[in-house]
Amino acid sequence: MDDCRKILVSGLEALNQELTEHQIEQLLTYIALIEKWNKSYNLTSIRDKVSMVPMHLLDSLAIVPFITGKRVIDIGTGAGLPGIVLAVCFPDIEFVLLDSNAKKTRFVQQAILELKLKNISICHNRVELYRPEHNFDIAITRAFASLEDIMRLTTHLLNNEGVLLAMKGQIPDVSMLEAAKTELYPLSVPGIEGERCLVKIHLNNVAEVS
Repeated sequence: MDDCRKILVSGLEALNQELTEHQIEQLLTYIALIEKWNKSYNLTSIRDKVSMVPMHLLDSLAIVPFITGKRVIDIGTGAGLPGIVLAVCFPDIEFVLLDSNAKKTRFVQQAILELKLKNISICHNRVELYRPEHNFDIAITRAFASLEDIMRLTTHLLNNEGVLLAMKGQIPDVSMLEAAKTELYPLSVPGIEGERCLVKIHLNNVAEVS
């Protein structure tokens, strides 16, 4: 685990972020759990912890500066990414992690228990069927769907000031979103050579682009 710790600490410095020793331990424990459960649950195509640090932890941490509000939903969370990582960083924000895959939500529930995270709820459901009691300030998607589908499937989950944060690889074509207030942010993730970006879409303009 020493190599994982070194990569994580170095990555945090590159991202200009600080975490407590306890938070660092939580993140390292988390990827150890993914590696353990991956053998039977097929949570991720990345099999070793060292590779998981940049591809999963640092990739998730790259969007920390964009997290605001009190309620956040991670749609298509899979193994809990980026939701668990962000919940570790923001213990005062309420996170809902949603996925339609029962095996993955079972893993996420176990990870939450082992990490003793009190600010996460799990929802095993399809995004289009989920109707929360209270809407969210932010909806996050990571490798979930096209921007058009993300907008179509998620806007009912957000409050009037809510925003969609779509984590993408290459910068997508956002020409179809010209009428919406859309912001593109290139992301530099330590240890990942490929292009990464974040698309921020403001809900109060989305209705104009259907």
